[in-house]
Amino acid sequence: MVDHADQTERSTTVSSADLSAALIAALVKRKLTIAVAESLTGGLLVAELIRTPGASSAVLGGVVAYNTELKHTLLAVDANLLREHGPVHPEVAIHMARGVRNALAVGGVAADVGVATTGVAGPDSQGGHLPGTAFIGIATRETEFSVSVTLIGDRQHIQNGVVYESLLQLGKLLGIG
Repeated sequence: MVDHADQTERSTTVSSADLSAALIAALVKRKLTIAVAESLTGGLLVAELIRTPGASSAVLGGVVAYNTELKHTLLAVDANLLREHGPVHPEVAIHMARGVRNALAVGGVAADVGVATTGVAGPDSQGGHLPGTAFIGIATRETEFSVSVTLIGDRQHIQNGVVYESLLQLGKLLGIG
């Protein structure tokens, strides 16, 4: 679990914009592509990535699958997994990341990196999960994993915190930061 009660303090040290710029530079240098699937962040993560000039060389696009059924139909998240655990689950995040790599394939070639966000931004709980509960999924050809994030705050703080943590996790994956 990642606890980000200190999110504001950390984000003033290295901004999301700086993290995003470093990620785009690393992806472009390595000739890697990225695809994004979002639920609770509603497009904020892909927007953060594409704010960087030159992002089109690496960012293939993003899918906002806010509705649970769309996670299955657009991103190939296993229907039984969704039925059993609901959309807020670490395996759902991994399936979303894997699914977006393939859903946004260009010329039949999957994205090199898929990243996904799912969780509860609030103000109400969902499926027994408190607001601030989130999972980030990352999938590449070589690895797939999820990271649990717990945040405290309003919707905007939670969504921005998940974007920031997603950028940090992608930075770790790429060996930057």
